[in-house]
Order: sequence, then C-alpha cells, then structure tokens
Amino acid sequence: MKKLAFIMGIALFALSPFFVYGQLLDPVDYTLAEAPDSARAGEVFNVIVEASIDGNWHLYSISNDPDAGPYPTQFSTPSSDMAIAGDVQESDAVIAFDPNFNTDLGWHSKSARFTIPVAFKPSLEGTQSIVLEILYQVCDDVSCLPPKTKQIEGEVVLAGVADNPFQDFSESAANQQAENDEEFKLTSEAGISSDSIWGFLWLAITAGFAALLTPCVFPLIPLTVSYFSNQAKENQTGWAQAIMFGLSIVIIFTSLGAILALILGVSGVSQFASNPFVNLGIGIMFIVFGVSLLGMFELRLPYRLTNWLNKKSNEGSGMVGTLFMGLTISAVSFSCTAPFVGAILAATTGGDWFYPIVGMLGFSAAFASPFILFAMFPGYLESLPKSGAWMNVVKVVLGFIILAASIKFLANADIVWQWGIISRPLGIAIWITLFFLTGLYLLGTFSLHGDQKPESITTGRLLVAIPFLLFSFYLIPGLLGASLGIWDSWLPAKKPTDVSVVNSIGSAGTNNSQSGEIWSDDYEASVDNAISENRPLFIDFTGYTCTNCRAMENTVFPLEDVQLRFEQMEKVKLYTDGGTDAEENQQFQFELTGTVALPTYAIVDPESGRVLDQLIGYTRAEAFEEFLGRGIERYNKLNNL
Repeated sequence: MKKLAFIMGIALFALSPFFVYGQLLDPVDYTLAEAPDSARAGEVFNVIVEASIDGNWHLYSISNDPDAGPYPTQFSTPSSDMAIAGDVQESDAVIAFDPNFNTDLGWHSKSARFTIPVAFKPSLEGTQSIVLEILYQVCDDVSCLPPKTKQIEGEVVLAGVADNPFQDFSESAANQQAENDEEFKLTSEAGISSDSIWGFLWLAITAGFAALLTPCVFPLIPLTVSYFSNQAKENQTGWAQAIMFGLSIVIIFTSLGAILALILGVSGVSQFASNPFVNLGIGIMFIVFGVSLLGMFELRLPYRLTNWLNKKSNEGSGMVGTLFMGLTISAVSFSCTAPFVGAILAATTGGDWFYPIVGMLGFSAAFASPFILFAMFPGYLESLPKSGAWMNVVKVVLGFIILAASIKFLANADIVWQWGIISRPLGIAIWITLFFLTGLYLLGTFSLHGDQKPESITTGRLLVAIPFLLFSFYLIPGLLGASLGIWDSWLPAKKPTDVSVVNSIGSAGTNNSQSGEIWSDDYEASVDNAISENRPLFIDFTGYTCTNCRAMENTVFPLEDVQLRFEQMEKVKLYTDGGTDAEENQQFQFELTGTVALPTYAIVDPESGRVLDQLIGYTRAEAFEEFLGRGIERYNKLNNL
C-alpha cells in the first residue's frame, strides 16, 4: 500500500501543472457569503458576495472608470423579477499606479467583499432564487485575462409585502444587461482554440514516439525492460518499478515544460514568439540539432553528470534507485531526444503560456509508454524489430525535417530586423532542396557519415521516399508565386519585391494579385471611414512572426463566405511585433481586448469604440464565419439597421 501511495503521489505531482493551469485561467472564486433566510416582497435587503483571488492577480474595483482600460467589477441580475436596488458597496480597494494602463486604478488582491442591495417584485411569494451575474476582469503586473462573466445563486423565502415596496423592475434594462453579459461571455470563451491545443498535443506525442526510434534510445528499451522483468521474478515488484520508472521520465520532461511556463507567464509566450533574438536563437538551435542528426557530430551531456546519475541508480534500492535510473536514461538519450524536446518547446511559440507543460507531458508520456508496456507484458518484447541501420535512416530523415523547420524562425528574425535576406522564394527553394535530398537519401542514391549505401532498398523505404519527393514537386508552384495553402504559414511572408512569375503575370491586369481586398494600417483613418460608411470596424491584431496569423490569412480569409462578410466591414490590420507603431499597437490591443495574444480579432462599433465581439487564435472557418456574422448583427442591432 505504501508503494502504491508513493506512485499515486508521483502521478499527482506530474499532473499538478494542470491544476495550476486551471486556477490561473479562472483565478477568482465568488461565494454568496450572507443573505437573509426570509424577507418581504418589495423589501430592499443586502446580500454579501465574497471573492477569493489567487496569486498576484488584481480584481478591479467597481469604482474605476470603464474608459480607463480594464473592466470594473459589475453586478447584475438576469431575472426581471429581481433587481439591484441601489449602489453596490465594496471593501477598501488599493489605489495605485497600474503599469498595464499607465494610470491610477483601484483593485483588490487576495480577497474582496461586496454588499449588493436587492429586491423582489411585490407580487411574488414563497421561495425565490437570488441570482447574481458578475462581470469582471483580472490582471497581474504584466498581463490581463479577457473579461469573464460568472453567476452565483442563493435562496430567500418571501412572506408578506413591504410597506413601501421597491418599484423599479425594468424588464428592458434587465434584458439589456443580460445581453451585454452574454456578449462578454462569448468573448471570453473564444480565448482558447480546442483545435489548436489538440493539434499541438498530437505533435508532441508524435515527437515522443519518433524519439523512440533513434539509435541512442531504441536499444535501451529491451535492456531496461529485461531489468524490470528480472526484478518481477525476484520480488514481484518489477511492474511497480516499471511504472515508477515511466513516471520519473514524465516528471523530468514535464518539469522542464512547467519551468518554461512559469518563466514566460500568461502573456509571455506571445512576446517570446515575436522576439527576434529568440527566433534567431531557435533557428540556430534547429540547425545545430539538424546537422547533429545528420551525423556531423553528437550532442552529449557531460560524462561526469551521466556517470554520477548511473552510480546513484546502482547504489539506490527500490523506488529511489528507479527514479535515478529514469534520470540516467533521460541523460544518456539526450543526444537523440534534445532535438525533439527543442522542437516541441519552440512550437510553444504558436500557443498559450501552458503549451510547454502540455507539450512536455505529451512527449514524455509517449516516450515512456513502451518502457512501462513491455515491462508489464514482457512477452510482447519479442515482437520489436531488431536494432539496425533503419534507426540511422529515421535519424537522418528527422534531421532534414528539423533543418527545414529552422527556416521559419530565421525568417521571423529577418522580417523584424528587416534584413531582406530570407525571402519567400529562397525559403521555398531551401525546402525543395531539403525534401528532395530526403527522398534521394531514402532511395539510397547517397549515404552520410556512419551510413552504408544500400545495395538495394526495401519497399518500405520506397513508400516513405515518395511523399518527400512529391512534396518537393508540390512546392515548385510556390517558387513561382502561387499560394501553398497552410504551408505558407511556415514560410517567409510574401513581399512585393519577391521574384514571382505568377505575380508578374497577375499584376498586368490588377493592382492586387490575391483577392482585391484592401487592408488599412491606419486605425484613426479606418474609424473615420467606418463612421462615414455606417459599418462596423474589423481589427486584425497580427504579427510578422505569427504562424497562426499566416494560417488564418491563407486558409480562412480567402473563403467566399468570409469575403462576403468582410465586404460589410471596414478592415484594419495592426502589427504588434514589428514596425514603427508596434509598441503603440500592442498597448492599444491590450487596453481594448485584455490580451496580447496573436492573432486577436475584434469587431468594434466605431462611434463608441465598444468591442462587439472578439476572437483569439487560429479558428476553424465555420467558427470564424459565425464570429463575423455575430459581430455584424450586433452592430446592426445597436444602430437600428
């Protein structure tokens, strides 16, 4: 039982980052602390709502000016039978300078207490539900979460009618407030794309299984499993040690992701992704990893570290020894796992702050799974293919792929610093070369260091080579200026100066070779145009280095239904990671939407500056069309169109 409890404790530790993640996405907990058991219909009575605030988050005061930046805390009721019957009172708020909005604001830390006067219609009696909706926003010293709506409930028994009952039960006001709250609810729920997170998790799991096929990992599987099988024969604890060994690997890699998540913070991933020094560093790192996998040199941890871990695993007994054994395996396999871990952590730049945790958990779970599976069912070990030259083939192919991925990050730095070195045609040409070489390598036309050129190739190598060769041919039209769909998001952005046969021919008849749509980069001018033409304003907060932005622009924006909705709006594109107005644009995005994530799309009423709806991140075409339609409908309703 003690060993089982120990294993459960380790498992909970490995999963603890997700509990932290859940709290940080919703760091405020509201409770209806006090309410009378009974009251008279029409009587004004007070209810007390207490808020518990996690970490260093600030819950903004009800007294703040809504135009100052963050949303002040607001209370309402969705029911026309109940009303807020006076001014809401709150516990003392801290008044201090807020660096996010460059002004003095009131906020609560750790906890807050609100007193809300309410009343029910004089015609009611019996048990009634007290229903309060709370619209609020929280920020810390560097970032904000989008506005959120919560609902809390209680009960009160109505008996009799007050002598001077409260009469202001405005149904239209209640409905309007509920409608406003629903808008904010839709906005806040649009923050995280489930498609995006599941796609990233699938990438991480695939990388974990791919790392198992490399020469410095695959031979360790039967050796490690044999050790646990012998332990099972001797003391019947081999299966438990195997599970402990697998969990230790999960903990090691997930801890690495958790550390990165804590360093970056909620909005840090977006800033991390757009930093040209970070992109240049990742690009160089990918090149180093790529040429290492191609056999130019081998990445190794210091021998003293690996020897010390190995010594500890041999000295330790039971679970402690198993933990050190997991550390040893992770260290020994570093030369093959490092490129995959680096690729996963680099891919976190396309998502939210918790992506490093999700990525490392998915990677390590896949990486550790065969050790646990074969230790529990050793009979299946014989079905594994024998170690051999095929593992080096896998390693080389992955090296070519990682070299191709480096172009994306080098191009990001090139765009921000405006070097003009890595153009789209050059990036495509490099991809064509690398993937064509991959196909030729799989066909056995050449060999690399440590390889032996095969006298003949297997059917499997031929089938794997064909997709690489086909993909290299598929890229050729892109070299001439044609769109490559989703792949354009991983290539340098198109520029008017790019050499392009397709664009040269297309430009003979039109000034815009893509779709004829015009995007402004002047916010003030766009507001004036939207007001004069009586239509909503669509703001695209984007970035030069944003992969998801390019994916949306190349796969979703050109769709006919999307274009029809775009024609009904004034459109402006604001870059927040480069250019002369980047810092100003990012500050404006933060004040308007409460986030600096890219891409962020906002549909705004140009007269009032009110956000009618907003959407964050890469989104499926159907959801994006619904978002545009919803924003247009709200604008028309607001302006009685």
